Parts: sequence; structure tokens; C-alpha cells
Amino acid sequence: MEGDVRVPVAIIGSGNIGTDLMIKVLRTSKHLSMGAMVGIDPTSDGLARAKRMDVPTTDKGIDGLTQLTNFKDIRIAFDATSAGAHAKHNEVLQGHGIQVVDLTPAAIGPYVVPVVNMDDNLASPNVNMVTCGGQATIPMVRAVSRIAKVHYGEIVASIASKSAGPGTRANIDEFTETTSRGIVKVGGAVRGKALIVMNPAEPPLIMRNTVFCLAEAGADEAAINASIKDMVAKVQAYVPGYRLKQEVQFDRIPADKALNIPGLGKLHGLKVSIFLEVEGAAHYLPAYAGNLDIMTSAAMATAERLAITKIAA
Repeated sequence: MEGDVRVPVAIIGSGNIGTDLMIKVLRTSKHLSMGAMVGIDPTSDGLARAKRMDVPTTDKGIDGLTQLTNFKDIRIAFDATSAGAHAKHNEVLQGHGIQVVDLTPAAIGPYVVPVVNMDDNLASPNVNMVTCGGQATIPMVRAVSRIAKVHYGEIVASIASKSAGPGTRANIDEFTETTSRGIVKVGGAVRGKALIVMNPAEPPLIMRNTVFCLAEAGADEAAINASIKDMVAKVQAYVPGYRLKQEVQFDRIPADKALNIPGLGKLHGLKVSIFLEVEGAAHYLPAYAGNLDIMTSAAMATAERLAITKIAA
């Protein structure tokens, strides 16, 4: 690569996630530049900030984006709207050969967690960022499954109620279903389950995640512990506020006290309990909103990797 070559991107959705993502691109990106901020509310703070930062804007949604004079330069688009709206957005963008990073639970494209399977999906026209809970917990399930078979993975994501905007609240069912599938498809568990808790506590609490894995009986505790800590360090490369809240806990479940796992029956083995905390970078959102920050950070890391392949092409 010669000089400061950057790939222009569009962000669809001028709410909290889209605005935080825009600020990350403007302040921290090495390979991306802001090509457009797209919204449907002309009074939104995201569009106002974009205008102040000299970013091209439209309040006419996806149709307005296609009418911008620099639309032809856009190579990557982030969709930070809703699962319902994403289908149309993706259809339009694919028609123009624009690669899509989907931050909604629509899951049209493959699930991508940067530290787990980014390089396997560089050519995909649409990549899905799973969910905030998925980005936080799937790396931990994968850290266990790369050492030993994981029969079952269950995660509980606890977020501050104040950090759950209308998009999050409207997609609760999609959150649980998408995250559960991601635990299996990307994390490597045979079966997965996801729960989300919106905590109304004041002052708001930082995002917490609990991950339970039931691994095969002969699993090596030391190897799993080392794998988890290695994976935490890799996630911290793009989410500095991602950390273990306490040491990993191990419990041996004997055959005579087997657990009844719905869909799998009675199983015994090594129970692995992982406790995480995710503090946001506070670029636009408050630090307690780690659930939103990990989504924008994962999307940024993904788009940076995609941009490198485009620049090198």
C-alpha cells in the first residue's frame, strides 16, 4: 500500500450505534474514510454531528444514499438500523456491488466474530455481526471448543436499561435466536442458549456477561484456561474494555449427577464458568454502554480487514 489509501464507507442509521461508529471511523480508523451518514430523521443528533464534521448526509434513507454525488465511491456500508429494514437495504447495496457489514440481527450473511472467523468470510457480500451478547461471549465458547468438545453453551448478557435503545428493545426475540445460533455456528457448541437482562439500576451498570459451557468429561482445565485468556487478549486488541471479571471456574459434573440438557438429554463432563465485563470506549456513548461499543468496535475491526483486501486488490 502506498500513501494514505482509505476505503469510503457509508453508515445507514443515525442513532446511537451509527453515530458512535462514525466517530470511531473518523478518529481511529487506519483504512476507512466516511463517505456518508444516512438517516430518516432530519433532526437526529447523528446527522447533525455528521454535518458538523463535513460528512455527506441524507435524511432520505437508502434511496437518499443512492442519490448522493459520491455514492459511486462507496465500497463498504454499515447497516445500523433494524432487522426488518435490513433486507431492503441489503438488496439495494448488493445491486451496486457494495459489501455490507450488518449490525442488525437480520443474519442474511454469515455470522462473523473478528477473532474467530473473519478471514473465512472476506469474500462474502454481506457479513453479520451477530449481537452485542454474541460478540462478547462467542469468543469464549470458541476458546473452550478449540480445546475440547462443548456439548452445551449458555450465555447471559446483562446490560444497563439506559443503553437499550428502541432498536434493541424491538429485536429481543431476534437477539436470543441469533445469539443462540451463533454459539453453535461460530462458537462450536453442539447446542446453545442465550438470555438478555436489561438492568434498570442507577447509576447504570457496565455490561456483564456470564458464559457457561459443558465440555466433554476428559477436558484439560489448564489448556482451556490458557485458551480463554489468549482469546480475551485478542478481543482486547479492538475492544480495550473487554476483560475477565474473575478467574475462570471449573466444576466436574459426574455421570451419576448428570445434567439434563433440553434437546440433548442427560450429560456429564466439565462445567466451565466465565465471567466478563465490557466497558465502552466512550467515543460517543457512555462508558457503561459496553454492549453498544463492542458491536461498533467489532464492526470496525471487520470493515478494516475488508478494506485491507480492497486496497491490496
